[in-house]
Parts: sequence; C-alpha cells; structure tokens
Amino acid sequence: MLRNQHQSTIDVKNIDDIDRLFQEALTALQSDADPMKLAEKVRQLDLGLPAEDEFTAICNWLGEVRLIHKLDQQQVPTRSREVYQVPDLLVEFKKVGPLLVEVKSNSKQTLSFKPEYLERLNSYSNLVKMPLLIAWKFNGMWILFEARHLSIARKNFNINLSDAMRVNLLGILAGDVLFKLAPGAGVRVRCKKEELLSVDEDDDTFTENWLMRIDKVEFTIADGESVGDLDKEVQTLFMAWDLIKNESHNDNYIELHFVASNEDDSMFGHMALKYLLNWSLPDGAEINWRHVIRQDAVVSNMTNFRQTLQKGLTQKVVKTIFHQQPKSWPEFLYC
Repeated sequence: MLRNQHQSTIDVKNIDDIDRLFQEALTALQSDADPMKLAEKVRQLDLGLPAEDEFTAICNWLGEVRLIHKLDQQQVPTRSREVYQVPDLLVEFKKVGPLLVEVKSNSKQTLSFKPEYLERLNSYSNLVKMPLLIAWKFNGMWILFEARHLSIARKNFNINLSDAMRVNLLGILAGDVLFKLAPGAGVRVRCKKEELLSVDEDDDTFTENWLMRIDKVEFTIADGESVGDLDKEVQTLFMAWDLIKNESHNDNYIELHFVASNEDDSMFGHMALKYLLNWSLPDGAEINWRHVIRQDAVVSNMTNFRQTLQKGLTQKVVKTIFHQQPKSWPEFLYC
C-alpha cells in the first residue's frame, strides 16, 4: 500500500497493470521522483481518463463492439504535432471498422473545435484512411457523430446539441436504444407489524414505531399486475429506473410498492449503465471507469442489455423500445 501526503491510497493488489502505471509515472516525473509524488501520479493514472473510459465501458456493455483501444499519443518527431493530432480511440464495431473516435465532455449546448485542432485530427484520419467520429458527453448523455458534421462559425468549427442528435450514430453502430418501463411494473414489499414499540405524540399528530418483518416480496408488471417471478436479468432493469413509492397501511401490514410511473419518461440505454453501477457502490463513492473496463462483465448481473430489454418487453416490464436512426447515414457503412 502506498500513501501520499494527502492520504491518497493505491491498492496495488487490485491493479493488474501496476508495473505499467509505475513506468508511466516514472517517465512523467523523472527517475529521481519523490516517493509521495510517485504514489500520487500512479493514483491519478489508475483513475484514468474518465470520459474516454466511460465511453469505452458503454460501448462494451451495449454489446455491438469488437475492439476498442486507446491510441498512444506520444509522437515523434516533435514537429509532427504541427500536422497530426492522434485521436483518443480506435474502435471496431460489429457492423463496421476500424474507426477513429475523439472523445469530448462538454455541458454547453454547442461543441466547438479550433480549426487547427480539427485539421490535425483530419490529417491523421486521412493518413491512416479511417473515418473520424466525435463522441460527445453532454450532461450524462452520449452522442456519436461524424466529424464532417462540424461546420465553420465565426472562428471555430461547431455543432449544436440538436443537430448532433439528428446524426447520432450510437444506435446503429453501438446498439444504443431508447426505452421505457411499463407503468405499474416494479416491486411490492409487504411488512407485517410484529410489535408496537412506542407512540410519539406532537400536537394533533402521533408517530408509531413498530417492529416489523418483511413477509412477502413480489414483482408487478404492466398495470400493477402481480407475477410469481421474473427473469433475474429483467429484475435488474428496476435498478436502472427512478421508481416512485406508493405506501398503504392497515391494522396488520404496511405495503410498499415501488413502480414505474405513468409519465412519458424514457431513457437511453447507455444512461442505464451508470444507474446499475452506482447501485452497488457505497454512498458518496464514484464510479472508477478505468476499473470497470477491465472487468469481463461490465455489469455482473446482466450479461446482455439488449436481450434483457427484449425479455422485459415479452414479460410486460418494458413498454417500448425505440431504435434510433440518424437523419443522414455515413458513407462508410456502404463501403
């Protein structure tokens, strides 16, 4: 275990490429680096580049990718940086590849590239004869589009959110969908009142404190219909949804029903991944995307998200699945 002056820790037993991280840290800090600075640098490397790693995890989880790997952006000779900019990732989807992907995280309504930066990216794309795509994370939502859709504004090349959504390729390439759970689908829990422990009175109200025992748990599908059991992976979909709580009382029981509402809320499939990963984390903990992408199964209790949605549709837990198509299709899909 290494510890720096800020009490940051690195559990070396849980890092399978610790030797590479130390090598990169020593290169960045020089071989005579202070041990505390070295430990902090390794910790930063272990955290990775969250946006790139999150996009990688999403594509892996959606199940339509054959290969994603980061491109080493160490360039020689140094002057080559004036001509070429190596993108972040090389990706091969099941339908097409290889492709180059530059990853950006920006919460503004417009994504902007300086002309010289975009020119260097395009120069590298032309050099290796691979299409260049942009993966844009906007407030937790991901969009994937061809770099050619960026257009010159006053000085920079821009694209606004609505235009990027119209040419989004995350559906046809990575397998992303938009889905909605069926209203009334959820989990019902019944608690039997065992013993009244105390009654707290305050003006005209009182609060009862009961010792209770959960004596029944069941699932519901569309319209709140009770079912004996659901496919285990379909059950996992409830962890990815903001269920509302309904509560009822009688002399013997308290019943809690956590259900999907009647509102027309839908969710992109890629956004469900963050809900599922956060479900198992302690309060306040953040997802380490670099650790996620090193796992054989991104989510341990769901092997194939799209197949799970189809099962959910059959079992009346999922109401609708929308398959996205872009306004204009990329030429490289027809090559």
